[in-house]
Amino acid sequence: MTIIVLGAILIGVCLGLLGSGGSILTVPILVYMLGHPEKAAMGESLAIVGLIAAAGVIQKCRKGEINWQAVMWFGVPAMIGTFGGAQLARVVPASVQMTVLGILMLLAAFLMIRRKEDPEQGDGSSRRLRTFLLLEGVFVGAVTGLVGIGGGFLIVPALVLGTGLRMHAVIGTSLAIIMLKSITGFAGYLMVLDSVQQRIDWWTILLFAVLGTVGSLTAGSIATRIDQLLLKRMFAVILLLLGLAVVVSEVL
Repeated sequence: MTIIVLGAILIGVCLGLLGSGGSILTVPILVYMLGHPEKAAMGESLAIVGLIAAAGVIQKCRKGEINWQAVMWFGVPAMIGTFGGAQLARVVPASVQMTVLGILMLLAAFLMIRRKEDPEQGDGSSRRLRTFLLLEGVFVGAVTGLVGIGGGFLIVPALVLGTGLRMHAVIGTSLAIIMLKSITGFAGYLMVLDSVQQRIDWWTILLFAVLGTVGSLTAGSIATRIDQLLLKRMFAVILLLLGLAVVVSEVL
């Protein structure tokens, strides 16, 4: 129970502060600490992170920290990609899924560490930006649907590197996209789990979601007081350490 409480709160804090990182923690906790089957854990992760993100979206929306144009151009294609990626999970071995997850975490960490400057404020409305968000949304959706995660660790770098949004707006926008992607991804995984005769643990989902929401809302209320560059560095360090841990555990 202690693992569940601490893990759920930590997941929520990551989402509230960084707009990402929740599912990066959720899948390893469910698999390595609670012993859930990999594919079931990926489906549960989508439900947990989606519910926590929904609470964060309400909070960020009240503060006006969500760019809905970016949500539309990134989120809708990402939803389609996520559902397709979840269906692909039927034929991909769980060990391969976990290894891909670890590699993607390391890649995202490198991208975030490499980018040191803050972009100028933008409105997310240019044609070039829309095309970027649409294509990136499909790709991120497919990849994260395959490994059963919300994908904030890819969404945040994409929004930071490819838009004019500042970090606090990126966090809110990422949460909205994660919420939408998690809904379609979870629906896709329910079909996958039925085909492999695995079941969702609804009690775990409920407990993680409630505790994670508390952590997310608490962290979200102080996120604007923390330096934006510090947030990105924190995010990159989390990705680097967890990515290494996942790859090593799956390869060895």
